Amino acid sequence: MRCAISSPRKSSCRPGLTSNERPDTASGAGPGALPDAEAALATLLEQLRHGLAFDAKLVGIYSGGAWLAERIARELEGEHPVGLLDVSFYRDDYARKGLSSKVKRTALPFEVPGSRILLVDDVLYTGRSVRAAINELFDYGRPDAIELAVLIDRGGRELPIEATYVGARVIADRELSIVLNRDADERFALSVEPAGSAPRA
Repeated sequence: MRCAISSPRKSSCRPGLTSNERPDTASGAGPGALPDAEAALATLLEQLRHGLAFDAKLVGIYSGGAWLAERIARELEGEHPVGLLDVSFYRDDYARKGLSSKVKRTALPFEVPGSRILLVDDVLYTGRSVRAAINELFDYGRPDAIELAVLIDRGGRELPIEATYVGARVIADRELSIVLNRDADERFALSVEPAGSAPRA
């Protein structure tokens, strides 16, 4: 998914919500339909503890995925170095939309070739941001494996991309964006906003 940042502590992603067992629904009714972000993170962490390789490197897609990757690394046992990825130049709508004014610096403090990588994002929607992230990773070398973890899967895929680990699944109107917020204590919350011009993740 691709996020646009509307404030230093707000990561905005195009809509779509889901609980692990059945989708919740987010509509114009407001935030009551959204899953609790910390509960979704707890679900995601439980899956990772049972399935993630002990030596996996974490790579978060800015900005929500970067926040999540940092939090996951603190919560899991083992050594899981964290890299951060900005996919702005790799998106397939770059030529049409141009470059965002909030471009971040990609930082991968480990060798990609031969690594097992967990790609982390906050909201998975069309799959285009994940495709861009994989393309960028391969510019650094050929990893042994790439898995995908997302806090929210909202469906609406336009590419054949699915997450291995999902915190919650949600359905939301296409006109809405799901926004991941992080407070001063680095706790997460979700809200919805009009989609505006945010790239479709």
